[in-house]
Amino acid sequence: MSASPAPTPLQALAAFSAGVTFDALPPLVVESFTHRVLDTLGICIAATALDTSGMATRVAAAWGGPGEATVIGHSDRLPAGAAAFVNGVLAHSLDYDDTHLPSVLHPSASIVPAALAVGEATGASSRDVVAAAAAGYEICIRTGMAGYDRTLGNSVFFERGWHATSICGTLACAVVAAKLYGLGAEGIGHALGIAASMGSGIIEGNRAGGSVKRMHCGWAAHAGIVAAQMAAAGFTGPVSALEGRFGFYQAFCGGVFDAGELTGGLGEEWCLPGIFYKPYPANHFTHAGIDAAIRLRQTLSLGDIVDIELGVPTPTVRTIGEPAALKARPQSGYHAQFSGPFTVAAALIGGGGLGLALDDFTDEHVRDARYLDLAAKVRVVGHADCDAIFPNQFPAVLTIRTSDGRAHEARVMVNRGGPQNPLSVQELTVKFMSNATRAMDAVEARATAEAIVNMAERPLKSVLLRTAEIGAQAVR
Repeated sequence: MSASPAPTPLQALAAFSAGVTFDALPPLVVESFTHRVLDTLGICIAATALDTSGMATRVAAAWGGPGEATVIGHSDRLPAGAAAFVNGVLAHSLDYDDTHLPSVLHPSASIVPAALAVGEATGASSRDVVAAAAAGYEICIRTGMAGYDRTLGNSVFFERGWHATSICGTLACAVVAAKLYGLGAEGIGHALGIAASMGSGIIEGNRAGGSVKRMHCGWAAHAGIVAAQMAAAGFTGPVSALEGRFGFYQAFCGGVFDAGELTGGLGEEWCLPGIFYKPYPANHFTHAGIDAAIRLRQTLSLGDIVDIELGVPTPTVRTIGEPAALKARPQSGYHAQFSGPFTVAAALIGGGGLGLALDDFTDEHVRDARYLDLAAKVRVVGHADCDAIFPNQFPAVLTIRTSDGRAHEARVMVNRGGPQNPLSVQELTVKFMSNATRAMDAVEARATAEAIVNMAERPLKSVLLRTAEIGAQAVR
């Protein structure tokens, strides 16, 4: 009798996902997910006023279908896939969502909307939602890291122009939805195999502009849910969808991938707690420079500053430092979020939230002489000490020279919000309140935060109850 063939990576991931239960999850994983929901929903609430949020809501509402799930900032419920699409657009629109390093994935912006929408549609318990989401994070990060080239020091997805978040997020959301739909290991495998044909997203918008990137995570959530619904209806996918000759990694990464990242330590090592939060609403490459400026601002008089050097990993200079003239004078508050000079200036002047908040990146501020005069003094350069750590951290060395000839230096080698310098639940609540009170009063915001943090012990509906009506006029 011949031995059974070894399971393919897809089959191994599906079997693992089917077996994940709330009671078997490490407490740190459960806590981390509830904190991700707090972080993500706060961002969604803050994003309800954006024009793209209204566009996404109108598009999804026009698709029609039964009212299954909550749309944040909108009183009408939509089918699970449509609600997850809108909420995923909201979650990714402010560049404030969490980041996994070194893959540079943004897992929560698709997984949280998908898990909440399908959980609500199926009447799942909050504990079942936590378990499904925990499995989804493993799929997202492991499939993303399999496409990370350690020799190159970058994601193969990104090198080829793909937005890994929207592609790997689709696989993750298919697993989340299939698990909540009760499909079992075989059905989850088919959902994964189908989702491999549905992921998409190119990052040209990062270079040339446009608002399309804002919808990538929403589309991943929607596509993953649809993949699971198709598997439930009887569609099937190939078991070799990931590693096959014409499979996922051949199509997206030219066949370059590390299969060990898919299943090594699966079920023993959990990716979710290691994801980095964003304490500031700006490109993650700017965060260590912001922290360095916050450290120095108490000891300096702004009028004494004559020169500022922001040393960062060399590959990030082109993102936050070039072209130098444009970075020193951003054209809008949104562009300022991607500017090393402006973010340093804003941090030296002082801001809200955890040090800088959304109100520090307004169109008015980019026309304010105080900010522009300081930003004009900032030079962004590559720094060898930062290169040695990147991309496992996004470090910075900030050197400020003053009129008395002294040089003041702050080195930030570990990012705030990551596992080596974590944000407490109190700090995450400060961030949530800063975001949520843009669209709801402080009493309601605090009650919502409490419900989210304790979601594993509460009905899912109580977590979402307060998020529908806020900002409803803004998105219509």
